[in-house]
Amino acid sequence: MSHVISTSITPIRWEDGIIRILDQRALPAEERYLPCTTVEEVAEAIRTLAVRGAPLIGIAAAYGMALAARLARDRAALLAYADLLACTRPTAVNLFWALDRCRCVVEATPDAALPATLLAEARAIHAEDAAACAAMAEAGAELFPEGARVLTHCNAGALATGGIGTALGVIRAAHARRRVGQVWVDETRPLLQGARLTAWELQRDGIPYRLICDNMAASLMAAGQVDAIIVGADRITRSGDFANKIGTYGVAVQAQAHGVPFYVAAPWSTVDEALGTGVQIPVEQRNGDEVTRCGGHPIAPAGTEVWNPSFYVTPARLVRAFITDHGVQAPPLVRG
Repeated sequence: MSHVISTSITPIRWEDGIIRILDQRALPAEERYLPCTTVEEVAEAIRTLAVRGAPLIGIAAAYGMALAARLARDRAALLAYADLLACTRPTAVNLFWALDRCRCVVEATPDAALPATLLAEARAIHAEDAAACAAMAEAGAELFPEGARVLTHCNAGALATGGIGTALGVIRAAHARRRVGQVWVDETRPLLQGARLTAWELQRDGIPYRLICDNMAASLMAAGQVDAIIVGADRITRSGDFANKIGTYGVAVQAQAHGVPFYVAAPWSTVDEALGTGVQIPVEQRNGDEVTRCGGHPIAPAGTEVWNPSFYVTPARLVRAFITDHGVQAPPLVRG
C-alpha cells in the first residue's frame, strides 16, 4: 500500500530570477533565506554550506545555471559559470551529474532559448529528486521492525534534497507506518548537522528522537537500544563503497560488531558508475577552524594543527542494503 508522506520544509526555490536558499548555517536558531542574484553567490552558498546535501547541491547548481543563462554574455561565459560551480565541493557526485546535464542542454539549445530551457532542466532535476525521495521512502519503510529504534548520522532529510529526504525520507515513511518508534540522532561533529538540522526536521514533523554525542553510538548498540541504522551518501561506487559524512565509517564498523543492520539511502544520481571502488572517491578537506572552534568560540589552543576531512569512505562489506529509487539491493550495485 502506498503512503503519501510530505514535509513543509523547502530549502530552495526559484522566484522571478532569484534563487532563494534556506541558510542552513543559521539553523536551528533562525530560519532565513539567502537571495542569490548572481552565480557567484550560489557558488559561495554551496562552498560555505549554506546549502548542503548531495542531491540539493546538484539542484542548487542546476538553478545556478538557469541564473547564469540570464547573466552570461555568451556561451563561453555560460560554460565558465558551470566550471565555477563545479569547483565548489569535490565529493558529492550529484553536483557534477547536474552540471553535466546542464552542459548537454547548452550544447543542444539555441542561444535565445537557453534561459527558459535551462530553467526547465533545473526544475526537472528538482522534481525528479522529489520523486526519487518518495520512491526510496516507499521501498525502504518496510525494512524496519515495528516500533524500531533507528540511528542516523548527519542530515539526509528534506534539507539535503528536493523532497522528503533520503535516509530521513525512509524514516518519515516508516514512522507513518508505526515501524519507527524513535530516532537516535548523532550530533555529527564538527559542524553538528545532526544536532542542528536532523533534530530540527524531526521535531517539526513530530517524530520522536533523542540526540546523542557521536561517541555514544557504540554504547547504545551494546546495550541493545538500536534496531537499525540508516544514513545517506554523497558518492557511491559500483562496488558499493560509498562516501558520506565523516563518522559514518565508525558507525558502520560498530554496527557490524553488534549485529545491527546498516542501510544506505540515496538516489541513483549519487551512484558514480565510472568508479569501481572507494579509493577513487575524492575526499574534501575543510578548514581546521571547523574543528578548533564551536559556535564561534575556540575549543583548542591557538596554533593547533587539524585533520578535517568532511567525508570518508565506508566499504561495501559493511552495508546490509542500499535503498535507491531503483529499489533495495545488496552491493554491488546494478541499475534496475
